[in-house]
Amino acid sequence: MTPDKLFNKAKEFDTIPYDAKLQSAFQFGVYANELANLVLSGKKTATTSAFDLYEDNEPLPQNGAYDAILNSRNQAVCIIKNDSVEIKNYLDVNEQHAYLEGEGDRSLQYWRNVHNKFFMNEYQLEGQIFKEQDAKMVLEVFHVVYPVKC
Repeated sequence: MTPDKLFNKAKEFDTIPYDAKLQSAFQFGVYANELANLVLSGKKTATTSAFDLYEDNEPLPQNGAYDAILNSRNQAVCIIKNDSVEIKNYLDVNEQHAYLEGEGDRSLQYWRNVHNKFFMNEYQLEGQIFKEQDAKMVLEVFHVVYPVKC
């Protein structure tokens, strides 16, 4: 299902206000299906993106905004609502945020191992160098407001 169709369906069921707007639709990295399933299960309720890699005209995620989570085929699997959005230094990401991301054993060490590799690659693709001590991150905490039955 397309993100707009799923978003409108959620409005029809009164889980989203009629005047609400869809902020964005996105996949979670290279493991889109696995991470989307973690969101649907309720295990993944947070995500992190590189503040430094946002384009000048690209809006940052907003608190209270709605997003569609996509699978690897760019089909919307659920609608989430941001509960909080913060910009923090990479090295200030804590155990609680790592746990909320729901991946692996949910530890900060696991989070750092996976995200170091991920961000090194992402920065390199943009012609930049990822430096843990300097990198700024966008931390989002969210909840599912409308799931699609898989």
